[in-house]
Amino acid sequence: MSGQLQGKVALVTGAATGIGAACSRALAREGAVVVCASLPTDPTQAVVDEINASGGKAINKPLNVTDPEWCQRVVEEVASELGGLHILLNNAGITDDGLFMRMKPESWRKVLSVNLDGAFNVTQPAVKIMVKQKEGRIISISSVIGLMGNAGQANYAASKAGLIGLTKSLARELGSRNITVNAIAPGYIQTPMTEKLTDEQRKALMANLAIPRLGTPEDIANVVLFLAGPAGSYVSGEVINVSGGLYM
Repeated sequence: MSGQLQGKVALVTGAATGIGAACSRALAREGAVVVCASLPTDPTQAVVDEINASGGKAINKPLNVTDPEWCQRVVEEVASELGGLHILLNNAGITDDGLFMRMKPESWRKVLSVNLDGAFNVTQPAVKIMVKQKEGRIISISSVIGLMGNAGQANYAASKAGLIGLTKSLARELGSRNITVNAIAPGYIQTPMTEKLTDEQRKALMANLAIPRLGTPEDIANVVLFLAGPAGSYVSGEVINVSGGLYM
């Protein structure tokens, strides 16, 4: 722990479990005040309590990223209550898999609504604050599926590819304002989402990895810390692939 994020305020969406929880803990360990924002029904308070008990500082802000007004309200509250917003981690995401020919429009819309529209809804009010303070780091959790595609995940792949396009465009718009914008493309990470894999699916997956293990949420958190900290100040518009060599 170096305290490299002392004095910074970080907002993490989808912070209750998996990658979001690990990133929230890591940001707090480095001194950031972390706002954990997840659905009201998610066990976010447990993450907040754990961070505070271990000497960090975190608060819980219930949030549904598909609701633009709710997003604006939470972002504005964070900035006014905590004195700014320096780091935004767009991590909230869902899957609703199915073959494209049979995919219902509501399955398409639901995944795009959370994964892509959700990032827009939170990022737009955050950018306004970061531009005023002339400082900011925006990091979005995309996926290798957004780079390589995957049968049965057209909706998910489209949403994650969309995040990459958003990242690159914002990096060009905001670089002159001392705001960096990057994406991380995880491969298969040990989270509640990948626990649903069958033994057969897991075996087939391992055969495609250069590093023969599933990633951990901490593997992603380490890259988030790099991008959010001083070492990442000249990196923008990048998609960092953290997939154990699943995609090269």
